[in-house]
Amino acid sequence: MFLTNEQWSVVAPFVEPLKRLETRGRPRQDDRRILEGILWTLKTGAQWKHLPKEYPPYQTCHRRFQTWVESGAFDRIVMALAMDMEYRGRIKLKSCFLDATFAGAKKGALAWDPQSVGKAAKSWQLRTKALFQSPSMWGVLLRAKSDETVHNRVPERHLLRCG
Repeated sequence: MFLTNEQWSVVAPFVEPLKRLETRGRPRQDDRRILEGILWTLKTGAQWKHLPKEYPPYQTCHRRFQTWVESGAFDRIVMALAMDMEYRGRIKLKSCFLDATFAGAKKGALAWDPQSVGKAAKSWQLRTKALFQSPSMWGVLLRAKSDETVHNRVPERHLLRCG
């Protein structure tokens, strides 16, 4: 899942690069590409080692994901994306719910294989909406749903305006 410039502008303030004390070693990977790899893994449900080559190494994405979850940054990122989608009218945080429906997978193709052109999502809004339907996001969305002051968490300047 690749972020548009508008999406990145919403979440960039919540991704603060860590100050490196050591100048040796490999240079730090781009936070935007790391986040895109994390979101791809969460959306597809694939294992980290199946992250496609167009993303940074899966070890780097997984390590950064763990760091962001522990620091609370990932919750803020997801909340900012969710609130932006709500502002655009794509989701309703107050009416999200969990569905216990179970559907078996078809044999043959892997879940993370590319979709055919006819089945592929047409816009970044649809791809982002699909991300919020991932079980990995349910905890954050449920906290957003139960919090009456959800709009006080993200400053107004971080929400995108659509004209």
